[in-house]
Amino acid sequence: MKKRIKDFFIKNPGISIKTRDLAKKLDAMGTDDYSELKEALYKLYKDGFLERTGKRFSLSPIGVDRLIGTLSIVDTGNYGFVSLSNVKMNDIFIPEKYLDTAMNGDTVEVSLLAKKRGKNMEGQIVEIIKRKQDEIVGTLNKTKSFYFVVPDDKNIHRDIYIAKANLNGAKSGDKVSVHEIEWKSKLLNPEGHIKEIFGKSGSYDAEIAAIAREFGLSYKFSPEVLKYASDIPEKIPHEEIVRRKDLREEITFTIDPVDAKDFDDAVSIESLTNGNFRIGIHIADVSYYVPEGSPIYEEAKNRATSVYLVGKVIPMLPEEISNKICSLVPNEDRLTYSVILEMTSRGKIISYEIVKTIINSKRRFTYDEVQQIIDTGEGDFADKILLINNISRTLRKKRMSKGSIDFYTPEVEFTLDDNGAPISITIKKVKESHNLVEELMLLANKIVSAHIKTKDKKEQVPFIFRIHDLPDKEKITEFARFVKSLGYSFDPTAAKNSRQFQKILDEVKGTDEESVVNEIAIRSMAKAVYSTHNIGHYGLGFSDYTHFTSPIRRFPDLTVHNLIFGYIEDGAKINTSVEKLNEICDHSSAKERSAMVAERLSIKLKQMEFLKSKIGYEFNAIISGITHFGIFVEINENLAEGLIRLRDMESDYYIYDEKQYSIIGRRTGKKYRLGDRVTVQLARVDAEKREMDFVLSDN
Repeated sequence: MKKRIKDFFIKNPGISIKTRDLAKKLDAMGTDDYSELKEALYKLYKDGFLERTGKRFSLSPIGVDRLIGTLSIVDTGNYGFVSLSNVKMNDIFIPEKYLDTAMNGDTVEVSLLAKKRGKNMEGQIVEIIKRKQDEIVGTLNKTKSFYFVVPDDKNIHRDIYIAKANLNGAKSGDKVSVHEIEWKSKLLNPEGHIKEIFGKSGSYDAEIAAIAREFGLSYKFSPEVLKYASDIPEKIPHEEIVRRKDLREEITFTIDPVDAKDFDDAVSIESLTNGNFRIGIHIADVSYYVPEGSPIYEEAKNRATSVYLVGKVIPMLPEEISNKICSLVPNEDRLTYSVILEMTSRGKIISYEIVKTIINSKRRFTYDEVQQIIDTGEGDFADKILLINNISRTLRKKRMSKGSIDFYTPEVEFTLDDNGAPISITIKKVKESHNLVEELMLLANKIVSAHIKTKDKKEQVPFIFRIHDLPDKEKITEFARFVKSLGYSFDPTAAKNSRQFQKILDEVKGTDEESVVNEIAIRSMAKAVYSTHNIGHYGLGFSDYTHFTSPIRRFPDLTVHNLIFGYIEDGAKINTSVEKLNEICDHSSAKERSAMVAERLSIKLKQMEFLKSKIGYEFNAIISGITHFGIFVEINENLAEGLIRLRDMESDYYIYDEKQYSIIGRRTGKKYRLGDRVTVQLARVDAEKREMDFVLSDN
């Protein structure tokens, strides 16, 4: 019986189960078997193999042969936490002296110590199973006797020694990547070889290349891929044109940012005699030029996404394709994949078709140009722009009424000089013209996703969905507690209904705390990912959703084009396996996360570069985070974030109140809470540590 119980818990490490339920699982409900099971459970609990919470038993970490997980080292480098992957339990706290030679992100094995640090067991790293980074990016420095690289990643707290023979031509002050890293003893620094030189540290191209390498983003195409792209003929063969629905005479147009170069979607609209509208959503047909198995397809698959750093795009596809052959530039024939639908003025879809087409865009609009037409009613194709905008308004209203959440996430845009240095930073304004395009793209994605369902909707063919799970219960409870501290109410038990989120966001709209409530709400959400298992999209309130509309810059969209075409043309017969699609989903989701972090870092570095000449300047800001060591503030005019350290708040001794999301002065009772408006003074910009420090102007 003891062995049967041990086998059960080892096979189900995350389970927590009552005695009677376990007996049913093990077919031990008989009187003798049940007594034996209870006795065996008690012994395994005493032996430390099992843990008991109330009436439930679960596997103890001590019962697992090896505790394996991912190490996260805090910014100070004094300690870290290991998040276990092979057993369900709290993260393991690792003091600095027990970190050994592990680096941030490494996969490690942990041995538990016989003590706790708060809610966390304490442990020590006994083996480094896999390094997160084969290469580390940083700046080469020189002392009188040796060279060393200071890593850009501030979670790596040891400089890397470089022997003179391993410099590979690098000079002090260069931004470089280091590989063949060895770290045998914690008493000594790691050693490595210079692999690549990006240029002088601080130069624009060097910093862009370094960010790309830091996050594992490919930023150069191989000669093979570039040759493949350059060999693609620009002229569309006649036999391909006749296979498609010819829409070249229709008035189609693109709407994009003023600095966009890859136009992957165009729209069209026509009034019908019955009072309805025929709307076309036309997407660049990248799949025609990037066939499966080709070098360019494999490169796009590996990159998975384009990355938009400040002033620089790292494209998924070479510019020959992304900016020329596939881009829906005006007055040129282009191959497209279209969703064409008939819709009433109230937004009801009467019919639709998903069909390969050829178009010739009649106009390239910017968002500002379209906004001017919406505001004045005048301009090129004004009648069609206004019709589409009215449809967009209707679609948006319907979407919001059915549970879509309208998050407000302000973004910044930079004006750069010829050397890439920031001249100004402004906050982007979301205009109705942006919503016009967004609603049509959401509609196309929704239609394509729903199309692959069988008629009885009980079976589902292999496909890629864009899914968004329900919020985490613990995070939602924290969010409810936070908004309560601001004087609002939110029922965490009703969070399954996304309208509850929209209700609170509507309540804070236009208030001082709007941006911080939106930010905390977003943090409490699950992350949207790609998946073959359709659970719907919570944030949008859609039961069916995919990504179909950006195949120039997202690999899942290109895959969806291939899948949907196969299902339509071949009667749902296609050779793509669920396993293959799962790999694409997981890889694309991971690359998307890396791209997002890299994009945020590039914004942060440009904000710091802009502000480094403004030491001593005062700014209006909002408190965006509170910790035991200080308060984070976000500057209103450019969204740059920095820290006010408690040790610099000399007017009082401040105590951190976690439950109230605030710090409180012991003597004065002065309170600073999350979401408060403050005036701050810039005290320090440290580019190497990627930190900015502020002080309160009234402290």
